[in-house]
Parts: sequence; C-alpha cells; structure tokens
Amino acid sequence: MSFRFLWEPWALLLFTLPLIALCVWGFIRSRRDGDGLGLAWARRIVLVLAVAGIGATPTVITETEEVISNLEVYIVVDRTGSMAAEDYNATQTRLTGVANDVQALMDAFPGSRYSVLSFAVQAQRELPLTSDSRAVRAWADTLRQENTWYAGGSAIDRPAALLERTLANAQELNPQNVRIVFFLSDGENTVGDTTTGDESPSAYASLRGYVDGGAVLGYGTAAGATMKEWTGIDDPNRPRIQDPETGEDAISRFDETTLRELAAVLGVRYAHRTEPGDLEFLADTVNLESIVDDGRAVVTVHRDVYWPFVWVIVGILAWEAFDAARAIREMRGQRVR
Repeated sequence: MSFRFLWEPWALLLFTLPLIALCVWGFIRSRRDGDGLGLAWARRIVLVLAVAGIGATPTVITETEEVISNLEVYIVVDRTGSMAAEDYNATQTRLTGVANDVQALMDAFPGSRYSVLSFAVQAQRELPLTSDSRAVRAWADTLRQENTWYAGGSAIDRPAALLERTLANAQELNPQNVRIVFFLSDGENTVGDTTTGDESPSAYASLRGYVDGGAVLGYGTAAGATMKEWTGIDDPNRPRIQDPETGEDAISRFDETTLRELAAVLGVRYAHRTEPGDLEFLADTVNLESIVDDGRAVVTVHRDVYWPFVWVIVGILAWEAFDAARAIREMRGQRVR
C-alpha cells in the first residue's frame, strides 16, 4: 500500500495537527473537570484522523493487461509564419493540412491519451495528456499561425527541450506506457532574434529512448508559396508577409532534407503531406503488441482505498447528530418544567 495524497502533505499536516491538539486538550480538560464530554472529544479525534486518512488517500497497486489504454500520443505542431504558406492541396495553407491531420490522428488512435505541443517564437504545451479527443479536435479547429508582429524566425530544434521534459516526466510517472510522437512541420529554418542552438535535428537525439514510434509529417512544396500576415484579425484581405531584404512577398519552401533527418534521429517514419487523406497507415506501423514485448503490456493501476474512512465519518456524524438531538430534547424538557 502507498499514499497518493489528495492534499499536499504539508497542507494535510497544517490541517490535522492543530485540530488534533485542540481535541486532545478538550479530552484532557473534560476528564479533569468530569463534565461528561470526554467521549464527545474522543469522537472528534477519530473524526479528524478519518478526514486526514482521506487526504492521504491510501492506494493499492494492481495490474491489468489492457494494452491500448497505455498508449500516449504526443503531437508537436509548427505554428511559425511559414506554415501559413498556401501550397497545401493546391491553394490552402499548410496549417489547414496540419488541422486535418490532427483530426485524422484522433481517428487513427482512438482510446489513447493525447498531448499537444506547439512552437513558434517559443515552444509551449497546448494540452497536457488527456483522454478527451474532443479537446484536441477543438484545438485543431481553432489552430492559427503565430502573430506576425511577434514572429522570431523558425528553428526546428525549438521545441526539443520542452518535448524532452514532457516525455521524461511521463516516463517517470508511468514507465510502462507506450509513447508515440508526431512532428508536424515544414522543416524550414530561418534566423530570428529568438532562435537559439544550431537549428539542427540532432537536438532530438536524446529523445530516442523515450519514443516508441510515430512519424514526422512534412508540409509544403519545393516551389514554395507566399503567406498572409496574422495579427489576430481574420481578414481575408490582410497583407502578405514581406521579405525584409527584397521588399517583395516572402516565399517559404519546405525543407524535406531536415524533416527526413529529424525522422531518422527520432527513429520514426517520414511522410509528405500535400492533401487531405487517411492516416490509418500510420496506425498500422505502430504495433503495440511488439512494442510492449518488454513487459509494458502490464499496466499499473492505483486503486484508492478511502471508503473505510468515509464510513467512519458517516458513523461519527450520525452519532454527533443523535447526541445533539438528545441535548435539544433535554433543553426543551427543562424549559417546559
């Protein structure tokens, strides 16, 4: 048996110790004065301890053979300005393709837990691990490029540190789980005032041990396309992003070499995405049974055991109510006399 602590241990102690001290003082004083309230104070000591027991939340560890339930899907999305280039499915933006594919990943891996990370001027966690695919779909429906006014260039290595922390923490919490990563980007690297590191896929080499499968999905064309600005206003007539060196409309070209190198570093496959399509073929490449041959098919489940404390509390409160009702009846009897 272990303890999950519904409350932080320090908060639990801060709640419990003063109340226990008060009840013990009341019990000792009652025994000294002989006022007949000693039993009531003893009940209150037990009541406080029962509440503290629920706060500590004892758990019993059990195991199950449910394989699919321990699949974690991590989706990393490039939201830099280049992802607004209009060369997906002929005239749509690359982010339109990303949104379509995020929806398709929900269909390809139902019943999993999902987490979404994105990167633009900086990397951030959009959604923590959740089994609610509707939350991921809702996020994809509102996906937009970064604000052009605050753009800081593109760098493929920008989300590497956040992704590594996320995967490392997940493995520490649930080492038996299976983790697959999908990286959705055009692979373009440009120098910006927030770009750090060497902008190389080699930054992901340390993640290889955390990744059981997945894919790098590439968006864009070699010819490239122009991009509209985004400043928070959805205006179809908003201007195009300009190349600061030429003053002309900037053209973004996807970097397939970088994306293939990233896939090789992560040990996953690469797929070029130019139009909407089914992603079930990716699910076929993730063989859960072979991945969990090392024993991770056995999922650790923590079952909370706080119900005995609940019944103790219910019993004591009923006892208190009975005593209170009896005291009220006695007071009324005295008034009648």
